[in-house]
Amino acid sequence: MNNTALNDLDGAAVDRAYQLWAPVYDVVCGGIFEQARRSAAEAARSVGGRILEIGIGTGLSLDHYKDAGVQLHGIDLCAKMLAKAREKSRSGRYPHLKQLEVMDAHKLIYPDSYFDCTVAQFVITLVARPEQVLSECARVVRPGGEIILVNHFYSEQGFAAAVERIAARPLRKVGLRPEFPLARLEQWAEEDGRTKLIDTRKVGLLGSYTLVRFRRV
Repeated sequence: MNNTALNDLDGAAVDRAYQLWAPVYDVVCGGIFEQARRSAAEAARSVGGRILEIGIGTGLSLDHYKDAGVQLHGIDLCAKMLAKAREKSRSGRYPHLKQLEVMDAHKLIYPDSYFDCTVAQFVITLVARPEQVLSECARVVRPGGEIILVNHFYSEQGFAAAVERIAARPLRKVGLRPEFPLARLEQWAEEDGRTKLIDTRKVGLLGSYTLVRFRRV
């Protein structure tokens, strides 16, 4: 198996998949990811201030930032997903939400050190160039701020790893990338030099997902 080939994702395929997911995403994925999303938002709330959520999608996490004194900015590449978030924002229940924009996380429009924290929930394994997205996060986060991720990462060994390798190719067609290892993020941080890994822990239903926190130095 060519691992190098598997480590690149077809961005157009992901976009097509999420255009199809948009109408049913909340129903299908809301409950499954709820605990992990809440954990990521709690970590971001502990940092406070101005928060950028990358891949905010349909706005499933909006409630998790309420009454925390934060200013939330949300971006997503999928206009149909973001339209669902805009519908929720019109309810008036989210005064902490300051912005919703269609934007490519590989090329953020924000100035350096603009945010106290960036959050990416179930996103980093689904972008075409994860290291570039992480580098953009490091650029827009102030020194002392954090990059917070939550995701399923490749098991790397045992039966689960074998299943994920077999499933990798067909799952890519529906916008998933099951064989992405946590070690790839750690390698980025070491090579980039602007962040320090400060926490990794299992969260969510049965500890199925991993919360990762980098601090900007």
